[in-house]
Amino acid sequence: MTIAFIPVRGGSKGIPGKNIKSFMGKPLIYWVMSELQNTQSIDKIILATDSDDIKTVALSFNLSKVEIYDRKDENAQDHSSTESVMIEYIALKDLQKDDCLMLVQATSPLTTKDHFSEAMELFKTSHYDSILSCARVKRFFWSESGKSENYDYTSRPRRQDFKGSLLENGALYINTVGNIVNNQNRLSGKVGIYEMPEYTAVEIDEPEDWVVAESLMRRQVAEIAFKKPSVKLFVSDVDGVLTDAGMYYSENGDELKKFNTHDGMAFQILREHGVKTGIVTSEDTQIVSRRAAKLKVDYLYQGKKYKGKLHSVKEICKKEGITLNEVAYIGDDINCYELLSSVGFAACPNNAVKKIKSIPNIIQLTKNGGEGAVREFLTVLGY
Repeated sequence: MTIAFIPVRGGSKGIPGKNIKSFMGKPLIYWVMSELQNTQSIDKIILATDSDDIKTVALSFNLSKVEIYDRKDENAQDHSSTESVMIEYIALKDLQKDDCLMLVQATSPLTTKDHFSEAMELFKTSHYDSILSCARVKRFFWSESGKSENYDYTSRPRRQDFKGSLLENGALYINTVGNIVNNQNRLSGKVGIYEMPEYTAVEIDEPEDWVVAESLMRRQVAEIAFKKPSVKLFVSDVDGVLTDAGMYYSENGDELKKFNTHDGMAFQILREHGVKTGIVTSEDTQIVSRRAAKLKVDYLYQGKKYKGKLHSVKEICKKEGITLNEVAYIGDDINCYELLSSVGFAACPNNAVKKIKSIPNIIQLTKNGGEGAVREFLTVLGY
């Protein structure tokens, strides 16, 4: 069995409540938990915590591999070592000495399922007794005594020619249960290094780290995960996505809706890339019909055509000969939940309801509905 072990305390000092503080629109612990959930080589995810608030948030994600372990207070203090809670858990559970334990830090949200998978593969196929992750940093280090430690200052290398140094980034550590118990340490024996990209060197311990990590997440991980995906159909909700969800009425009682021109450009860009587009809404209004015609969408499902969002999109997929995995959809409210949970690429505006934000792997955007959220989704998708 392979267990991912995530120790988190409620009493963080540097950033109070950091483990459930919103990072890129989701609680910090969500990111590694979600990636581990989608890592095939991981059988079980153990979240070891002393906080009821953290437990409640973690369980709200509804991740099937996740189990909560109530760590003892004595091993949840400022001075408590990570090893202490690992050994505590092992002692209380019926684990085999050959079982694999991957220690994962929630403060390294830039770690992806590919990193977890590759590190596990290295551990299983190599001659190493344990593995730790490192990032190669091309920085020149000096000792306090005034000696250069990783380069010759009399012959300063160019950055592109400089090998750099391996920095322990704290993202993951892998060992067997038997080795951890015998050595009372996360690492032992012949230690191997799983090298990760340089941007993963950041660990969130101080407020400044938080700002840097969010910036890196937007630029690096989003590009890796969503660069030019295989999207064949792009579908959008209307109220709360293409509009600000406001209901406006004229003096004569006419209903009005406010749309965003940036979203209009998004549909033009999709059309130029050969991506089919659609609008699916439970309402039946001339306003939406006219907007859909102006946007030149390929499919409009409302009124008589509308049979539920998922059913409607399945009909479109059948006509186009594509699967739901090739569909990108953006929605904001509970009637979008089923469809968002089924498509290959799901996103929601920043002001979507809580249930929608809790969908695993959904892309929570920074813009609200009616403020260009659809255009932002396209940027994330690489268009």
